[in-house]
Amino acid sequence: GAAAVSLVLNRHRLELALGRFFRDVARSKARKRLYGNEYALVSMVFGKEEPLELASEAEAASVTLEELESATGEDGSPAYLSIRGRVYDVTAGEAFYGRGKPYHAFVARDATRAFALGCTAPRCISSDTEGLTEAQHREIDRWIELYETHDKYTFVGMLVDDPVDAIVDNLDE
Repeated sequence: GAAAVSLVLNRHRLELALGRFFRDVARSKARKRLYGNEYALVSMVFGKEEPLELASEAEAASVTLEELESATGEDGSPAYLSIRGRVYDVTAGEAFYGRGKPYHAFVARDATRAFALGCTAPRCISSDTEGLTEAQHREIDRWIELYETHDKYTFVGMLVDDPVDAIVDNLDE
C-alpha cells in the first residue's frame, strides 16, 4: 500500500538527485577542461553557477523535425536529441542513448519538458515548456550546458519547421 508507494517515490527522488549530481560533475569537468575553472562544482552544488555562452543559433545548421525523427541511432544513422530546439548528436553515448538504454526515449525527439522534469515517461517527452517553473527552466539550461560542452556530444544545429511544408502551406492559402 502506502509504504510501497513511498518506497517508489523515494527511489525516484534518489535517482533524480544522483542523475543531476553526475550531470553537474560532468559539467564541472567540462568547465575545468575548457575554462580552467577548478572549483566549478562548488557553485553548481549551491545553484550559483553563471551560464555559459552557447554556440550561435544564427550560424547553426537547420535541422527539420523529419531529420530529427530519422536520427534514431539505428541502421547506421546518428542518434540526435533536441532540447529547447538545440539538436545534439549523442551517437557516442550508445551506453545511455542506444535501444533499451535509460535515455533512449529522448533520441529522435525534442525532449525539453522531460529534461526540466527529470522524467523519462512517454508523457514527458515533449518540447512544451508551458507551466514550467523558473527552477525547471534552469534545469533545462543545465542540461543544454552538458550537451554543449561534453567532449563526446556535438551541437548539430537548430530545430526548424520544414521549409517545404511552409511553402506548401502558403500555396494552399
